[in-house]
Amino acid sequence: MTPLELTRRIFFIILGATLVGVALEIFLVPNKIIDGGITGLSIMSSHLSGVPIGIFLMVLNLPFLIVGYRTIGKTFALSTLLGVIVLSIATTLLHSVPPFTEETFLAAVFGGIFLGAGTGIVIRAGGSLDGTEIVAILFSKKSPFSVGETVMFINIFILGSAGFVYSWDRAMFSLIAYYIAFKVIDLTIEGLNESKSCWIISDNFKEIGDAIVDRLGRGVTLLHGEGGYTGDQKKVIFCVITRLEEAKLKSIVTELDPVAFLAVGNIHDVKGGRFKKKDIH
Repeated sequence: MTPLELTRRIFFIILGATLVGVALEIFLVPNKIIDGGITGLSIMSSHLSGVPIGIFLMVLNLPFLIVGYRTIGKTFALSTLLGVIVLSIATTLLHSVPPFTEETFLAAVFGGIFLGAGTGIVIRAGGSLDGTEIVAILFSKKSPFSVGETVMFINIFILGSAGFVYSWDRAMFSLIAYYIAFKVIDLTIEGLNESKSCWIISDNFKEIGDAIVDRLGRGVTLLHGEGGYTGDQKKVIFCVITRLEEAKLKSIVTELDPVAFLAVGNIHDVKGGRFKKKDIH
């Protein structure tokens, strides 16, 4: 890793962790709304004991960071450690700042937005802010459950616990904040340039392929296909576009062949070829 790449990684981890600190201390915690994972446990522990959240964030995350350092990787563990330290400091410094709103629903919405944006930035920079993700990664290697499913199960349990610590309406607001944060994390990680795979079957494959190249500037690949029922030989157009280009692609296909078969799906990541995506780091 070059010094510039290291500097960028550190900058975005600090930025993301600070945004999460704002979400917690300015919106969520004053309104008794919690997050999932270790952060949620830290919020409830702080509420019950009176000890600052930052201390619980460090103490509860530390064992998972040690395990992550030994089993997942040095870079990920150190990036996560930096994020947790910055988050602990941010929550401590922002604790005395008055909340922006005492309207619970607004706090859940905007807290979820800041929480998701900050967490997404840290993840894109190669780190994490919560030890439960390390647990989920290790657990997924020995179970049929994915990392996402494991994290979801843990967080539902933790968010549900808010009903006993605070009240059930606060638990429901916490679920709203968590859902918004989950969606914003996805948007932050993938961005508006989220990749889409497109499969097009049409007798006008030549015209459609040329139009995609000329009007979208995207490369296409022609695949050989055969109808499973008729046995007819078909040409299948395959290409990768961004989310913002999906509507344009559909209009091109409809214009040149209204009865063409078109399937569009999400792609997690794209590398190589002529496809270019902007990235944050």
